[in-house]
Amino acid sequence: MTSVQEKPARTRLISGPGMLLVWFYGVMVVGAVSRSVFQIATGFDRAPLAYSLSAVAGVVYGFITYSLVRGGETARKAAQVCCAAELAGVLIVGTWTLVDKSAFPDATVWSDYGMGYVFIPVLLPLSALYWLRRNRTVTQ
Repeated sequence: MTSVQEKPARTRLISGPGMLLVWFYGVMVVGAVSRSVFQIATGFDRAPLAYSLSAVAGVVYGFITYSLVRGGETARKAAQVCCAAELAGVLIVGTWTLVDKSAFPDATVWSDYGMGYVFIPVLLPLSALYWLRRNRTVTQ
């Protein structure tokens, strides 16, 4: 007789407020990616750094969305790292755009701490980091 080891159940990250996070991140994916694709296609030479940062933001948002939907401890940790990187990006780019307006001739998703997106880019990673920390699996 052989015993079959059961896989531990994945921690659901999209229950309750987690579903709202997935919705917001999904909206941000569409907003950041569509904006950057249009800007890169129509005038990349005007503000290559700004447009590239918007594309990077869209990719980060997409990965976080995927990680939240996937669930599990590994996905939670990956999302946590990406959310911390996202928050650092928002804070760095947001400060940079306030200090040196000429560095970004056109806005990014993270310009002025996400003011063009109703400050969602700065609030979203804070909320997600809280949610992900609250839903970590405690190992003994």
